[in-house]
Amino acid sequence: MPTRAYAAQSATTPFEPFSFERRDPRPNDVAIAIEHCGVCHSDLHTARSEWGGTRYPCVPGHEIVGTVTAVGSDVTKFAVGDVVGVGCMVDSCLSCPSCQEGLEQYCERGFTGTYNGPAQEDGGNTYGGYSDHIVVREEFVLKIRHSRDQLPAVAPLLCAGITTWSPLRHWKVGPGQKVGVVGIGGLGHMGIKLAKALGAHVVAFTTSPSKREDAKALGADEVVVSRERSEMKAHTGSFDFILNTVAAPHDLDQFLMLLKRDGTMTLVGVPAEPHPSPSVGLLIFRRRSLAGSLIGGIAETQEMLDFCAEHNIVSDIEPIRIQEIETAYERMLKSDVKYRFVIDMASIKE
Repeated sequence: MPTRAYAAQSATTPFEPFSFERRDPRPNDVAIAIEHCGVCHSDLHTARSEWGGTRYPCVPGHEIVGTVTAVGSDVTKFAVGDVVGVGCMVDSCLSCPSCQEGLEQYCERGFTGTYNGPAQEDGGNTYGGYSDHIVVREEFVLKIRHSRDQLPAVAPLLCAGITTWSPLRHWKVGPGQKVGVVGIGGLGHMGIKLAKALGAHVVAFTTSPSKREDAKALGADEVVVSRERSEMKAHTGSFDFILNTVAAPHDLDQFLMLLKRDGTMTLVGVPAEPHPSPSVGLLIFRRRSLAGSLIGGIAETQEMLDFCAEHNIVSDIEPIRIQEIETAYERMLKSDVKYRFVIDMASIKE
């Protein structure tokens, strides 16, 4: 299937038009015309090889929403015309204990990323959503129940939404709990919305006093400027759970001190350099936990999408044309977006 895309040919060259062949749908495949694709910070890290291991040409994009154009003969869950999504994974072994439990993101043989491979069958590169079509096995396609006018703002749910939903659900966040969300960006703004919708008392942490009103508009009950020692001290030992979305190295101890006995802080951001080592005493003397979480499985991603449709939750976005991707990356580096860029893939025809 001839496919138009935008690709990075190296870590230092700008994106440019790129054409390649998608596979024809196999019996268990779903072919999708991509309408919208969110721009994740992981796209930038990968395109510029900041994490290493990038295979070029690189076509990023794993927050995909579109319409089914064809289905294989064995497909039962989807039909032509369905509105669907594709997130961070397009395959896994489906047989290891993690996959059997619906936690494909922890596949013990390694899941296949929507872009930058490796493909399960041959180890080849995979190309993501900065393109006009994609072909994905049925097990990794998701139903979208939001209205059509919301679809651009649904796209980031496929990564930013599930990355925050999975830990909130795993640590059973709900009514009667005090929950902190550190960082108010692409991930953090979704963490605030979801934790609030789950019934928690939500406190947003930011280094920027100018973001106070933004955080409250997103649903935060309280906002703490983490650089203000008195504001932080007022919350010592009071949190059941803290979701830390910051992807830059920072002092974790200042947040660990805020946890109750048996409280947990979960990290979902991956910094390019390590965090300063946390104090073991802060963990031991209150039986606190420091944890991590990776995206989410397909079943919980569908659960998140359905929850968001029911509660009318979408991301806050800024639509762009694919030709503006380099400018978007530059602005992302300056945190100059509220809170996710989403590519209108109709622009790829221009």
